[in-house]
Order: sequence, then structure tokens, then C-alpha cells
Amino acid sequence: MARRILGKTLATVSLSVALTSVTVTCSVCSSIPECRNSFSSCGFHLTSNIMSGSNGAKEKSHKKARTSPYPASKVQRTKVPNEKVGWLVEWKDYNPVEYTSVSVLAGPMWADPQLSESNFSPKFNEKDGQVDRRSQNGLYEIENGRPRNPVGRTGLVGRGLLGRWGPNHAADPIITRWKKDRSGNKITHPISGKNILQFVAIKRKDCGEWALPGGMVDPGEKISATLKREFGEEALNSLQKSSAEKRKLEEQLHKLFSQEHLVIYKGYVDDPRNTDNAWMETEAVNYHDETGEIMDNLTLEAGDDAGKVKWVDITDKLKLYASHSQFIKLVAKKRDAHWSEDPETDCHGL
Repeated sequence: MARRILGKTLATVSLSVALTSVTVTCSVCSSIPECRNSFSSCGFHLTSNIMSGSNGAKEKSHKKARTSPYPASKVQRTKVPNEKVGWLVEWKDYNPVEYTSVSVLAGPMWADPQLSESNFSPKFNEKDGQVDRRSQNGLYEIENGRPRNPVGRTGLVGRGLLGRWGPNHAADPIITRWKKDRSGNKITHPISGKNILQFVAIKRKDCGEWALPGGMVDPGEKISATLKREFGEEALNSLQKSSAEKRKLEEQLHKLFSQEHLVIYKGYVDDPRNTDNAWMETEAVNYHDETGEIMDNLTLEAGDDAGKVKWVDITDKLKLYASHSQFIKLVAKKRDAHWSEDPETDCHGL
């Protein structure tokens, strides 16, 4: 399971106005040594406009990717001031620290070899065999044989705790339904007058906080398959089911994940594990069970790295990882559901 947990957390459905600055705290830190494969309780920052940082000293740039010490280590990054993040800003004396964790250098199946190895010639910006080395934000540059972080300098070269050179892809499923009374009627919020939407949340064993289920995209795996697999493993405990139970579960999951969906966010994640040569990207997708019939036939059961799982009413009072709250807010907006009792902070004003 280690190779599958490299990220818990998040393209846009014409939502460029939304994620201009979203802070993330994530989920799977202690389940793997050195937090190597998780969006952990270290914190992240997302932004739909963050890619502008590669063109010079722009208004938006990554911040968490410049923090020290580097996660699960005592390594201090070379300090990178805001005005020198962009690669087009000249900095002749830039001398970043080199660091790749021993857990990555050990050569686990979820990690690339070192670029110096003679039998390793990755095809960057391409589908490289089973490994997708394309970025969701477009082409990235290669300098001295190494991929270059599209947002800018981080003060550290190598891969740190990340397995892949270049982009490391994750996915987060957001499963929703309408809250209903015993008669099957949608429940409307008494103040906002909008129907209440619910989503499946898991409680992380490591952090003890509620979050979205999710994980890393395996080599050769489509994002849609990752979303379905991670939801099954974490929210339905599919790994512990019998063969017969798995077949029945797969039928229901196919109904849910084969319908129309909304891509809430897709792109670069400002993760504290990012380096000049390796970075996190994620995609958050909403699958909505309009009638509730599909999910009525599925029993939520925490599995994998989830301690608990339950349906949660969507509201601005939710205490989730910051980015996850923002994703949920965007879903409420797109579904025209209740978000806030205060009309001035209602998500529909985004």
C-alpha cells in the first residue's frame, strides 16, 4: 500500500475564479515512515494561478515548498525570497541544497531510480511507459537532465521524499448525495432555503481529522480508476472483503463512478515536500448520487488508513483540512446547495 498513499488531497470546471489561494493540511503522515507518500499534517497550499510563478516574480508563487526544515528531516533549504522564486529572475549565486531521502534511494517500486543510473532514461513531459510524466499544468522545462519545478525555486534539489522526478500525481474523490428525511424528501436549510448536501468523509488515523478519501495514481492507472479504488479502500474497506463481496461492491461503484462528474480542481500542489526537481499535483472530482439509491446499497466502513467514515452535512462550519473545505465549498456552489447561514459568506457569491 505504500506506493498508493503518496498524497491525499485535489481543473477546472470553468472554476478559475475559485482556488486562487487555498491552504491544505493533509492526511496520511504516520501511516508511512518519514511521511514519504502522503499529504500529511505538514500543510499544503493550492492555487489555480500558481503557475504564473515560473515566469518571474509574479503575484502568486508557492510558499510551503520553501519551508524548512524539510519534512521528516533536519535539512534546511536554501532561503528563496519571494522576488527570486521565478526562474526568469536572474540569481547567479543560487546554490540549493541537494537532498533525496534514503527511503527513496532504497529503490521501492513506487520510486524512480537516480538519474545517474545508466539504465534509466525517463521521457519527461510524456507518457513514459506506465508512468505518466506529463504535468496537468502543461510543459515543464528540463535543465541539466532534470525536470524543473514549473512554479519556481524551492531552495532544494533532488527528490526529497517524492518518488518521481517531475510531477507526482494524486486524486481525491468527493462523493455527495442530498440529505433526506424519513419520507425521502430533500431537507432544506431553514435559513438559506437551499437543499442540504452531504459528502463522505473519513477520519485519518494519523491526524485524527476529517478529510476526503484519496491517494496516489498507480503507474498505468487512469485518474477515474484511482478515485474509485481509493474510495473503495478507505470508505468501504474493500481490501478486507471476500471475493463475492468485492464483485457486488464493484457493481455499485461502477454505477456511481461511470456517471457524469465535476472536476473541482486539477493542478500543482504547493507541498512542503516539493523540490526544484519533483512536485505534487492532484485532481479532486465530485461524483453525485442524485437519487441516493446507489449509496443506499453501500455500507460505509472505514478501511486502509481511515479510522472512521461517515456522511457529513456540507456547511461552512465544517472543520476539515483547509483545502478540502474549499473543494467542498465549490461543490456546494456547483450543486446550488446550502453552504452558509450568512448570505454575505454564501459560496454562491464566489
